Amino acid sequence: MAVYGNPPGKKHIVIRMYYTTNKETQILDEVLSGLSRTVKELPSKLFYDERGSKLFEQITELDEYYPTRTEMQIMEDNITEIGGLLGEGTVLVELGSGSSRKIRLLLDNIPGLAAYIPVDISEKHLLKSAAELSDDYPDLEIKPLVADYTRILTLPEINKPYDHISAFYPGSTIGNFKPEDARYFLRRISRLIGRNGGMIIGVDMKKDKKILEAAYNDKNGVTAEFNLNILNHINNETESDFITDNFKHRAFYNSDKGRIEMHLVSKADQLVHINGSVIELKKDDDILTEYSYKYTPGEFENLISDFFEVRNIWTDRDSLFSIQYLRVKQ
Repeated sequence: MAVYGNPPGKKHIVIRMYYTTNKETQILDEVLSGLSRTVKELPSKLFYDERGSKLFEQITELDEYYPTRTEMQIMEDNITEIGGLLGEGTVLVELGSGSSRKIRLLLDNIPGLAAYIPVDISEKHLLKSAAELSDDYPDLEIKPLVADYTRILTLPEINKPYDHISAFYPGSTIGNFKPEDARYFLRRISRLIGRNGGMIIGVDMKKDKKILEAAYNDKNGVTAEFNLNILNHINNETESDFITDNFKHRAFYNSDKGRIEMHLVSKADQLVHINGSVIELKKDDDILTEYSYKYTPGEFENLISDFFEVRNIWTDRDSLFSIQYLRVKQ
């Protein structure tokens, strides 16, 4: 645990950061494991260092990228109902500390909110977000947790009485898991939040292939830059020498699998050094950096039916995106 104060000029609010694992060792192990496979891949969570988080915020404002603005509109249109369903005395756990606008909507509309626990792997991003929210919500207990939420979590203790725990997982991030991994992950979250627990989750829906591919191949190249930045992040966290100019961005919709795939394609034969290990890449070899699965409401309900039940689904008028309220099965 580390303790931070607010910047000069702000009233003093102490932020205690909670940690769960050795991040550098974990990243190195996952990178080497992924790049040693026949089908090379990198974990998409490594997109989100400080620069990656800023690039993603730019992506959310692009004309082609419909998920963020559509999800936000759904939340704004239904926030009173959403907040009421989470209910009095909830501890809100946000998996991946993301858009300030989204979380503020919830914080403002959950009656009798007991505490807020933002969870994120990026310490700088999490600290900044938590400090800003603590300044604006001085009476709310906020306990930031620096962790990889895709692994087993232990939540910080809450100082005041509460009734139940609710999870907030927006942005269609669940689509970044293969279905079998998504099922395993959500089973763990259901056990984490426990009896009477609820979950607000964003789920991207199946739609025209042209809409999907445009969202991941914007004309300004921001998504390409975001994709390439995963290599800079690895260089910064480990002793690696990826050269981003040696790779190009590729994204397409795999209709058979029902998912967008993002890849980095090697432009030439090259050797990459990672903490003493050497990875050989041939020209046109690719590294898978992200899946983004799309679901019909029925497909998603089947995915979670053993441990969650779907209580509500809100969508936009074009059925591009859904926000779903799940309850842990008793």
